Amino acid sequence: MAASNILNLDFRRTHAVSLSAAIKQYISTKYDQHPDMFTADFETIEKLRTDAVTVLEPHNSGIRRVQLYVAQLVWLTTKFPIDIGADFTWYSSLGYQNNTAFSQNNLKFELANIIFNQGVLYCQIAATSNRSTADGLKTAANFFCLSAGVWSHLQNEIIPGMQSTAPDDMDPATLECLQQLMLAQAQECFWQKAVKDNMKDGIIAKLAAKVTDLYQVAADWGVKSETISSEWIHHMSAKHHHFAAAAQFRAACDCLERRKYGEEIARLRDSLTCAGEGLKEARYISKSVSGDLNGLKMKVQDDLKRAEKDNDVIYLQPVPTKTELQTLERASMVKPNITKGLAEPVAQMGENGPLGKPLFAKLVPYSVHIAASIYENRRDQKVNGILQELEMLNASIHDTLKSLNLPGSLQALEKPLGLPPGIVSHAEEIRQQNGLHRLSRTLDDIDKLRSSDKSTFQEGKNILQVEAAEDNAARKKYGTDRWARSDSHQAANHLYGQATDIEGYFKAAESSDSTVREKMQANEALIRLLNGTDRDLEDFVPSSKRVKLNVQTEKDITRVRDGLNRLSRLQTRRKQKVESLRSKAQADDVNPELIKEASRLECQNPMERLEAVQFEDFFDQRLERYNVDKKLPREEQQEQQDLLSQLKEANAAFVAAKSGDMSTKDREQALQRLDNAYFAFKEIIQNLDVGRKFYNDLAPIAAKFRDDCRTFGYSRRAEATQLESDIVNALPMSSLHMQASPPPTELSPQRQPRTHTGNQQHAYVDRPPPREAPLTAPKPVKPSNPIAMHETPPEEDAVDGPDPSGVGIWSPEKGIKFGRDQPSGTKTNGAAGPGTDGRWDPSRGMRFG
Repeated sequence: MAASNILNLDFRRTHAVSLSAAIKQYISTKYDQHPDMFTADFETIEKLRTDAVTVLEPHNSGIRRVQLYVAQLVWLTTKFPIDIGADFTWYSSLGYQNNTAFSQNNLKFELANIIFNQGVLYCQIAATSNRSTADGLKTAANFFCLSAGVWSHLQNEIIPGMQSTAPDDMDPATLECLQQLMLAQAQECFWQKAVKDNMKDGIIAKLAAKVTDLYQVAADWGVKSETISSEWIHHMSAKHHHFAAAAQFRAACDCLERRKYGEEIARLRDSLTCAGEGLKEARYISKSVSGDLNGLKMKVQDDLKRAEKDNDVIYLQPVPTKTELQTLERASMVKPNITKGLAEPVAQMGENGPLGKPLFAKLVPYSVHIAASIYENRRDQKVNGILQELEMLNASIHDTLKSLNLPGSLQALEKPLGLPPGIVSHAEEIRQQNGLHRLSRTLDDIDKLRSSDKSTFQEGKNILQVEAAEDNAARKKYGTDRWARSDSHQAANHLYGQATDIEGYFKAAESSDSTVREKMQANEALIRLLNGTDRDLEDFVPSSKRVKLNVQTEKDITRVRDGLNRLSRLQTRRKQKVESLRSKAQADDVNPELIKEASRLECQNPMERLEAVQFEDFFDQRLERYNVDKKLPREEQQEQQDLLSQLKEANAAFVAAKSGDMSTKDREQALQRLDNAYFAFKEIIQNLDVGRKFYNDLAPIAAKFRDDCRTFGYSRRAEATQLESDIVNALPMSSLHMQASPPPTELSPQRQPRTHTGNQQHAYVDRPPPREAPLTAPKPVKPSNPIAMHETPPEEDAVDGPDPSGVGIWSPEKGIKFGRDQPSGTKTNGAAGPGTDGRWDPSRGMRFG
C-alpha cells in the first residue's frame, strides 16, 4: 500500500522558554536553599527541553530524548506548583486548529504538548516504516499501538490533571478519534501481513472486519470533534467501506472453498455494495485510496459474474438475502500500548534508572526541613529514653555487684594466686584501646572544641556589644528625636535570646565536664594500673592462701558463679538489642517519605502554604514503629530483678559459708577496686564521647549565631550611616529657620547685593517689653525683585538705622513699614503727595508697579 493510504500527524512547535530561570526564581523566594546549589540541574533541564522540542524527524533516537524530558516534567510537578512562572507557547498542528497558538503558565500544559509530540513521533515512525516487508509491517503496527497508548494516557491521565482548560485540539473527541485511528491503522498492518503470508481467507476476513469497525469508530469521533478536518473524516469513512468490502470478499472466497455457492454470491454482492459506498468519497480522498477501492471493485465484479453463472448453470443453490447472512467474526490484534516510561516515569528514575536521576532531588521546602528536624528530635527522644532506661538497668547491676563485693570476693576465693581471668581480660581491653592516652586525647579534643565554640560565640557577642555601643553613642550625639530607630536589644531580640540559650548550654556542659574530670581523677591511678603490665597488676593484688572448701561452700560458689554468668549473658543480649535499636534509628531516613507526604499535601491544597504542623499525623504514624521497643526496658527489668534476687540469695549463702575467714579480704578489696575502675573507665569513655558530640553539634549553632550577628551588624551599620547622612544634610536647612537675623547696619551709598527668600523668616529678638507684651516682628527689608512696593533710584537705596526704642521691637503706634521713609517733597509710586511717612494707608490699597 502506498504511503498516502496512511494518515500521518505533524509535530507541534514551540518557542524557546527559560524554564530554568522560572525555577531559579521560585527557589529563591520559596525555599531555604540557594539556587546556585542546583546549577547543574538548571543546565540539564534546559538541555532536555531543547533536545525534546527539536525532535521533528521520525527517527528512533528521538524517542529517548522525548521520554527523558517527559519524565523530568512529571517529577517537577511533584516538586513545584504547576504555575511555576514560565509561559509555554505551543502551536497546534492538527486539522482546523493548525498553527493556532496556545499559551499557558502551566507545567502540565507543557507536559501535555510534549506527550502529544511523543504520540506524533510514534505515528511518523510507523508511517515511514517499510510496510512492503513482514518486519516492516510488524514495526509499523507496534508503533501505531504505542501512538494509540499515548493518546489514551493523554486523555485519561494528563488532561484531567492540568487544572486549566485544555487546548481545543486536545478535547476528548479529538483524542479518542486519534486513538481509534492509530488502532485502525495498526490492525490494517496485521491484515496486510496476513495477505502477504497467504493466510486462510477466513482469518483475513476476520482481521478486515475489525479494521472496518475501528475506522468506523474513529470516523464517528472525528465528526464530534471540532478539530478533525473533513478530509480525514472522508478518508476514514472510505477506509471503513473499503475494508467492509474486503472482509465480505474474503468471506466469499472462504464460502467458495467450502462449496457454499449461494452464500458466496450474497457476500460478493454485499462487497460490491460496500465498495460502491466507499467510492462515493472518491472526490475527497487520495488517489491511492480510491485506486485501491476501484481495484477491489473490479475484482469483486469479475468474481460475482463467474459465481452467478456457475450457480445458475451448475450448483443451483439459493442465494440468501443480506439479513440472512451470518455476521462476520472479528479478530482484534491491537490495543493501546502504554510504556512504563510513560505510565510511571518517576519509578523509572534513579541513579541507575533508565530515565536518569531526578533533577532537584535535594531541593526540600523549608517547612519540610523543619518537619524532618521535628521528627528526628522526637525519634531521638523516644530512642534515647529507651536507651537511658537500659543504661540505668546496667548501672543497677553494677551497683548491686559492687554492694555484694562481686565478683571480687568470688575471684579471690577461686584463684588465691595470680590474676583472675576477668581482671586480665579487662586490662587487655584497656591496653588495646590505649586507655589513658585515649582519655587524655579525648579530653584535649573536648577542650579544643569547647574553646573554638566559645571563641566563635564570643565573636558574635562582641559584634552585638560593639553595635550596641555605636548605637548608644549616636543616640547621645543626635538625640532620641533625630536618631529615630529601635535600640539594639529591640532590633536583635532573637539574637540576644539565642545568646542567652547558648550561654546556658555552655554552663551545663562545663558542669558535666567538671563531673567527668573528677571521676577520672578518682580512678586515674587504677586505670593507669590496668593500662600497665600484668606484673604491675600482680604486685597490686595481694595473694592469699588457698582455703579448703567443704561441699556446701562449693555449691554456694557454683550458684554465685552461675548467677554472675546469667547476668553477663543478659548484658550481652541487652547490648545487642541496644545496637539493633541504634541501627534502626540511624537507618530511619524520613526524608523520602516526608517529601512524598509534602507532595500529597500540596496536591490536596495547592494554594495553602505548607507548614510543619501539617505533618503531625505523619509523625504519629511513623513513630509507631518504635512502640515495640518501648516494651524492652520493662521486659529487661523483670528478667534482671529475677536474676539479681537469685544472685543475692546465692551470695548470702556464700558469705555465710565463709564467714570468719579473713585471709582473702585484702585480695577481695583489690580485685573489686580494679573491677570498679574498669567500669568507671567505660563510663568515662562514654561520657567523653557524648561531650565531644555535644561540642561538635554546638559548633554550627555558634557559627550560625556569629554569622547572623555579622549580618545584623552590617545592616545596622549601613542603616546608621544612612540615618546619620540624612541628619547632617538636614542641618543647613534647619539653620534657615532657626538662626537669628543680624542687626541692621548702614550700607554704603553704592548698591549692595541682597538675598531674598520668599519663605524666609527672621527670628524674633527676645527682649523685655517696654510696656505691654509687644509683638516681635521682622525688620522690613526691601524686596530685591524688580517688582517692588516702592521704586527708588539705586543710589538712594538704604535701610533704616537702629530703632531708638530697641532693635527689632515693634510697637502698635509705629505701624508697619514696607519701605524706608521718603524725604519731604519726594513722590513715590502709590503715594498721594508730600509728607508721606512711608506707612501704609489701608484706604489706598496695595500697588506693585
